[in-house]
Amino acid sequence: MSRVYRVLRKAYAQAPFDGEGAYHFGGRWSSPGTRLSYASEHQSLAMLEFFVHLDEDNPPIDLVLAVAEIPEAIARERLDHRSLPRNWREPAAPSELARFGDEFVRLGKSCLLIVPSVLAPEEANYLINPLHPEFGSIALLATEPLQYDARLFRNGRGERRP
Repeated sequence: MSRVYRVLRKAYAQAPFDGEGAYHFGGRWSSPGTRLSYASEHQSLAMLEFFVHLDEDNPPIDLVLAVAEIPEAIARERLDHRSLPRNWREPAAPSELARFGDEFVRLGKSCLLIVPSVLAPEEANYLINPLHPEFGSIALLATEPLQYDARLFRNGRGERRP
C-alpha cells in the first residue's frame, strides 16, 4: 500500500478525490471537462503544490489534509520527465501538458498516472482517475484540519518578508 496526500479547502472535503475542481477549472495536467484528482506522494509536497497558488497576504484558514491509501495492485502509469516538453516546468503550464492527463482519462487503461512535480522534479504527484473501475479500491483514511506554520506566508509579525 502507498499513501497519497491532498490539501484542499474544507468546503470540498466531503469528496476530496472526486476530481470536481479539475473538471471545472482544469490544471497543469488536464483540461476543463476532464475529471482528474491531483494528489502527492508526501504531505509536504501536497502543501507546496497547494501553497504555490496562494496569495501570501491572504492564506486560507480552512485547509484540510486528505490522506488516501492506494493498493499496490491498482493499475498505474508513470510519466518520465525526459518525455515531457523542455518547458514543462514553466509557471504557466504549457498547454501540451494537459493533453497527457486528458488522454490518460480518455483511454482509461489505468487508475493512476504518476507525474513528476514541477516544484520538486525528483518527487511525484499522482493523478487519480475517479471514473476508473479501480478507483473504489482507494481508501480515504482521513480528512483533518491542516495546521501550517504562518511563517510560510508572513514573518510572524504581520509584516511582509524581505
